[in-house]
Amino acid sequence: MKFQSPSSVGQSGQLLVLVLVFAGVFMILISAFVGSMISQSQSIKFRYDFQQATDIAESGLNYYRWYLAHNPGDISGGGVYEYIDQELGTRMGEFELNINSNSYCGQVASIEVESRGRSDNNPAAEAVISATYKRPTVSEYSFITNSGVWFGGGSLVGPIHSNQGLRMEAAHNSAIGSGQATWNCDSSFGCDPEISNAPGVYSSGSLSTPGLFQYPVDPIDFAGLTLDLSLMRTLAQNSGGIHFGPTSDWGYLVNFNGDSTVDISRVTGTESYRSYPGFGCCWIWTERNIITSSVLIADDVPIDNDCPILFLEDKVWVQGTINQKVSLAAADLDDTTETNIVINDDVTYVPGANAGFLAIAEDDVDINLVIPGENLDLHGIYIAQDGRFGRDQYSTSVLPSYLDPFVVLGNFTFLGTQVSNQRAVTNWVSGGTVFSGFGGSGGGSSFDRDQIDNPPPLTPTTNDVYELQDWRQEG
Repeated sequence: MKFQSPSSVGQSGQLLVLVLVFAGVFMILISAFVGSMISQSQSIKFRYDFQQATDIAESGLNYYRWYLAHNPGDISGGGVYEYIDQELGTRMGEFELNINSNSYCGQVASIEVESRGRSDNNPAAEAVISATYKRPTVSEYSFITNSGVWFGGGSLVGPIHSNQGLRMEAAHNSAIGSGQATWNCDSSFGCDPEISNAPGVYSSGSLSTPGLFQYPVDPIDFAGLTLDLSLMRTLAQNSGGIHFGPTSDWGYLVNFNGDSTVDISRVTGTESYRSYPGFGCCWIWTERNIITSSVLIADDVPIDNDCPILFLEDKVWVQGTINQKVSLAAADLDDTTETNIVINDDVTYVPGANAGFLAIAEDDVDINLVIPGENLDLHGIYIAQDGRFGRDQYSTSVLPSYLDPFVVLGNFTFLGTQVSNQRAVTNWVSGGTVFSGFGGSGGGSSFDRDQIDNPPPLTPTTNDVYELQDWRQEG
C-alpha cells in the first residue's frame, strides 16, 4: 500500500477546484454565447416578421388609394382584409384599416387612414402606419392664370403657372410653368419690339432663374377649378354658415374681427370715377369701389368652426384679421350680372393661429383705388372665376385731385395664392417706372405652406386623384 503526503493531496484538491472553476466559467460563457445567439436569432426573425408586417400595412395604404380612385371621398372602406401573395396565391397575413375624415359642413376635406399590418408568421409583430389622403388644391401654387402674365420685379416664393405665355423678370425660388412652347411677347408685356416666337417662359434680365423654367407643361383646367357656388350657398344656408341675399344698394362690407366673429355692413353709397380696367379696353366711368357710406346690419356675428362659410349674393368689400379657417363667396346665382370682391384694406391672419382664408368671386377680385396707408398686406387664396385678380390703372389726369395720392401706392406683400382667369395686373409700368399700382421697392409674394395640408373649406382642387401625404409609422 502507498501513502500520499498531505502536500500532494492538497495540490490535487487545488487542481480540482481550478478545473471546476474554469469549467464553470466556460459553461457560463458558452451559455451566454448560446443565449446571445438564440436572442439574436429571435431578434432577426422578429425584425423580419415586423418588416413583413410593415409591407402588409403599406399594402393597406395602397389599397385605400385605389379604393378612393373608384369611390372618391368614401370613408366607409375600413375593416380587415386578407393579404394574398399574388405569385403563390397563398395568404400571408392581413391588414386592418381604420378611416377618419376631416370635414367642413359635412364635406370631406381630407381622409386619415391607419393601416395595421399583421404577418401570419408572427401576429405579435404588428406594424402600424398612418397617412393622410387628400386631393391637391390651388394652395400649392403662388399664382395660377388662364392668361398671359408679366412679373416685372420683386421676389416670388412658390410655384407659378400660366396656361399662356409668361414673362418672368422677378426673383423666384420655384418652378415657373407655361402651357405654351412659344408665344408673342408684345409691348403690353414690356417687349418692344415685339418678340413673335418668345419661349413659353421668357426673361431678359438677371433676377430670374431659367433653370426653373418649364414649358410647355400640361395646362390647368380652369373649368375644373370652378367652385360649385350653388353647393356653397346651400351649405351657408343650411349647415351653419352665414348667408346674406342680394341688396338694393351696392353690396356688403365684411370686416373680420380676429376673434371668430365678423361685422357685416350694407354699402349704401359709393363714388364713381374713371379707371382703365384692362388691356384692349378703354377709360371708363363705371368703377365704384370707394365706399362713401354704409350701415352696420350684423355686429359680431359668430363664424361656426364646423361650417365656416360666408355666402353673400352681391358685391363684397373685405378687410380685417382672421383667426380660423374660413371661406367667402360673392355671387348672385339668380342674376346674369356677375359679382366682384374688392380688397378694401389689409386682410391678415392672427399670428400663431391656425388660420386660412378663401375668397372667391364670380368675376373680378379688385384691389381698391383707396387703400389706407400706402402699403397693402394680403393673406389668403383669392379666385377670380371669370375675371381677373388685380388693380385697375388710374391717372391723375382723370381723377379728382384728392384721389391723386392713391394712384401709385407703396408695397404689396402677399401670402397665399392668386387664381386669375383673365390677365392679372397690380403694377402698370412704362419705361421701367410704375405709373399706377404698387411702386414700392419692398413687398413680395409667397404661397402659404400652412394651407397645403389643411386649406380652407371647399378650396378648389387641381387634380381629382387623392395623394398620400404625411406618412408616419408608430414605434
